[in-house]
Amino acid sequence: MNFFTYDISSISPVKLCVIPAVILLLSLLSVGMMWMQTGLPVSPGIEFEGGISVTIVTDESPEDITAYFSGYPLVSVNEGINNGKYLKFGPMDDSTVIEFTKKVEERYKGAKIDQIGSSFGKTLQDQATIAILISFIGMAIVVFVVFRTFVPAAAVVVSAFADMVMTAAAMNLFGIQLSLGTTAALLMLIGYSVDSDILLTSRVLKRKGRFDEKMQGAFKTGIIMTSTTFGAILAMWLVASIGGIQIIAEIGAVLLIGLLFDVMNTWLTNAGIIKWYMTEGKGRLSTAQRGA
Repeated sequence: MNFFTYDISSISPVKLCVIPAVILLLSLLSVGMMWMQTGLPVSPGIEFEGGISVTIVTDESPEDITAYFSGYPLVSVNEGINNGKYLKFGPMDDSTVIEFTKKVEERYKGAKIDQIGSSFGKTLQDQATIAILISFIGMAIVVFVVFRTFVPAAAVVVSAFADMVMTAAAMNLFGIQLSLGTTAALLMLIGYSVDSDILLTSRVLKRKGRFDEKMQGAFKTGIIMTSTTFGAILAMWLVASIGGIQIIAEIGAVLLIGLLFDVMNTWLTNAGIIKWYMTEGKGRLSTAQRGA
């Protein structure tokens, strides 16, 4: 069980929080710049920005398809099974859409064309933003009601907030757009993030014993839970990627990124705040409980 060794007795709370704080600052800059450019913290997909998606079956290469649609705002070409291709195009005016539709039908018989207007995309944008805000605020209220102590509850909320912001910044870095699927992944991530943070905080605050022993026990349980979840989502992502199921692959990618950040924020950020609270703040322990 040496793999699960977790000893922060010799590390100050400030040092525990330094690396996550730097990454959070950089992530906030990335998310802020994207928000100024697009009105959203993550680059929007066609569901939110408006555009056209085309599903075709062809043995042509992505390069050939890109060349054929060179006069149109082609965003991406995703490959699926059995020569399936999924194309995404940016917004077009009405006359261009008519020309585009004819061009598609001339070459690809049986193509499926779906269009999302910019006004409808804006409505989805607003609804997705409200859903994430309500979920996060609801989570924060529940956490404060459960713990009824400001610092431990704030540590859980801060860690969950950091998970969301860092994941959003990583999505921008890796070119994962905000879609209905990835919005759902971010909502799920709120639950995953809070789960491990509540485990840590509850073990330390409500169980008796030395502080270091309680932290060690919480880490063993938490890392096993996270590893199990990570393995299941990794399998889902691999199957979806190989099978060309784009929306599932994107959901899996966002959750995998979020879980990695959650490990850091739970066992560095949250642990650092809790250690300060229990050793130096209002919840400070006796020397025996501290393990000194």
